[in-house]
Amino acid sequence: MRNNLDRHLAAVRNLGILAHVDAGKTTVTERILYATGTTHKRGEVHDGTTVTDFDPQERDRGITIFAAAVSCDWNGHRINLIDTPGHVDFADEVERSLRVLDGAVAVFDAVAGVEPQSESVWRQADRHGVPRIAFVNKLDRAGADLDTAVASIRDRLHPVPLVVQLPIGAEDGFTGVVDLLRMRSLTWGDGGGTAVEGEVPEALREEALRRRGLLEEAVAERHPAALEEFCDRETLSAATLTAALRDLTRSGEGVVVLCGSAYRNRGVEPLLDAVVDYLPSPLDVPAVRGVRDGGDGTRGAVDGMRGAVDGMRHAVDGVKPANGTQSAADGVQSTVDGMQHAADGIRDPADERRPADPDAPFAALAFKVSATPTGRLTYLRVYSGTIEKGDPVWESGTRRVERIGRILRVQADRHAQLDRAVAGDIVAVIGLKSARAGSTLCAPGAPLVLEPPGVPDPVVSVAVEACRSTDTDRLASALARLVEEDPSLVVRTDPETGQTVLSGMGELHLEVAVERIRRAVGLDVNVGRPRVTYRETVARGVSGVVYRHVKQDGGAGQFAHVVIEVQPLQEGFGFRSAVVGGRVPQEFVRAVEAGCRDALAEGPLGGHPVTGLRVTLTDGATHVKDSSETAFRTAGRFALREALRACAMVLLEPVAEVTVTVPEDAVGGVLGDLAARRGRVTGSVVRGGSAVVTATVPLAELFGYATRLRSRTQGRGTFTARPTGYAPAPAPAVAATP
Repeated sequence: MRNNLDRHLAAVRNLGILAHVDAGKTTVTERILYATGTTHKRGEVHDGTTVTDFDPQERDRGITIFAAAVSCDWNGHRINLIDTPGHVDFADEVERSLRVLDGAVAVFDAVAGVEPQSESVWRQADRHGVPRIAFVNKLDRAGADLDTAVASIRDRLHPVPLVVQLPIGAEDGFTGVVDLLRMRSLTWGDGGGTAVEGEVPEALREEALRRRGLLEEAVAERHPAALEEFCDRETLSAATLTAALRDLTRSGEGVVVLCGSAYRNRGVEPLLDAVVDYLPSPLDVPAVRGVRDGGDGTRGAVDGMRGAVDGMRHAVDGVKPANGTQSAADGVQSTVDGMQHAADGIRDPADERRPADPDAPFAALAFKVSATPTGRLTYLRVYSGTIEKGDPVWESGTRRVERIGRILRVQADRHAQLDRAVAGDIVAVIGLKSARAGSTLCAPGAPLVLEPPGVPDPVVSVAVEACRSTDTDRLASALARLVEEDPSLVVRTDPETGQTVLSGMGELHLEVAVERIRRAVGLDVNVGRPRVTYRETVARGVSGVVYRHVKQDGGAGQFAHVVIEVQPLQEGFGFRSAVVGGRVPQEFVRAVEAGCRDALAEGPLGGHPVTGLRVTLTDGATHVKDSSETAFRTAGRFALREALRACAMVLLEPVAEVTVTVPEDAVGGVLGDLAARRGRVTGSVVRGGSAVVTATVPLAELFGYATRLRSRTQGRGTFTARPTGYAPAPAPAVAATP
């Protein structure tokens, strides 16, 4: 029985399709479904007939907006696949998907190579430690070149690309590939279909042998068993090469690269074989780690782990040349701080690992919530144990027990009922009322809290109101449902104007959200002009700021005396204590830090959140009776407020890396328009008769840019924008702040 369970898990692959918008992710997914016999007609994005882009807005806009899960079978293996969005505004969908995946296929355009969002999703996968293989798509396009695309992968993403195929033909003449492991050719006819296997074409034999040799050398350098065989025989067998590629892929030391044309249905079957051969099963990934539930201690531990993950994110980002070594050092320090917070938070609870074992206690993570005509769907990745219809589960958010109504195998917008789900499955369940994205579901007798996916801070906001006052309550209900389904959306009420403000990751993100309200609820909604979210930071710090909090109004009083120093930090917030002699006990030091974090919500320039500072508690005093954590938290809050008023502060505005693709004859007008928008051009190259201009532009200046670009280029220009952080806003921009 045990061996049967292990064989079942070993034949499961949970993977995502990652790429820049328009690189061909959804088409790759459609061809996978067609090749595996899951569908009997090839869906097309331009016809609105794809399985995974089933939402009306996705079909209208021709892009993937919501992550969609499908399942298929290939050579005795069950493949659970998630087609993720490629647009930067929906990066949170990618983040939540990567949190529950074991592997991924990164799709690249053979003409453009690595594009801005390709880089973003690759970094997201790095943070989650997700093994990947690469598929260079669209080799049938004019200007397509596998070697150039691989070079961009190596130079911009910094993996070790291990190319296992050689294209047969180029551009319109692309008909197949040479499999460098078996040294056989695979060709497809005009309609795609099943590959025809044959000998390597004579004209490509020498080049194929040369590339096979380069592949063997690259693998032998990084794999001990392969190196031993290579030294003995001066070559590697196909079996050794396959096993070594599997190990290198799963360890992240190498990335297998395949190629093809998904639109013409060429190269899909070898891609599926590579998914089975190289990407890990649930048994191959480390056991999921969580903390046993222990009330406030658990929440402190989870917050600490989240801080550690954020620190690692800063460290990874800091390694990139643009940010420099200092950012990496700050990120490592943030990691240390986050791990310390995790250690402080774990008092009663203890770390626990749950293996991918159907007989272990049940544990699953909810990564997506969706309202459908059939009910409220909660998408789960089952990490351990088994769940059946009607079973009770403990939900970490509300700390209550709920009951599973139905278990469904998801095929995008279609569902098949299951009797049970076991470790390694990705399924949807009906019947959970309180679970949210990031909630842990587990056996009531073995409560466990898993680390939830991180939620990015919103960068763009709009005011929304119902056209009719009688619809105000319906709008509030619709907004609450939106936020429940999409954690990256935030709804708040402006304290000054009383307006309802909807915040999200970009202009398109908010457009889609408002349109969902209009279509799903039938509400007429007025939308204000988009506004960006500003930040404030410290340019020059202060020291010796003293705050004395004394309050006596009958009964026990409040007393706290603190002295702090504030200095600039590369990013984020840091706190440390330099108090000696025990003048401020450790529990009061933590209260001062909490008070300082409270003060970061509103800066002195315009009430914007404050970032990029380090606070040092240098001295303090206590009272034997009247000092308390509450008193020191209050003192910390007011001390930092006073210190920020004395610091030299700078307003920060969000900026984005913009990539504009236009005809060569329109470059001059585009460059002038970018300069007028306070853009800083960072590069310009010519590819196949089109100019590709990259620039850093304030996000506030990009509202309406798509319309302006189309008018300047007679509809031939396109652009993508990827938020890259914050930059100081010049004085005119400060004056124009909404």
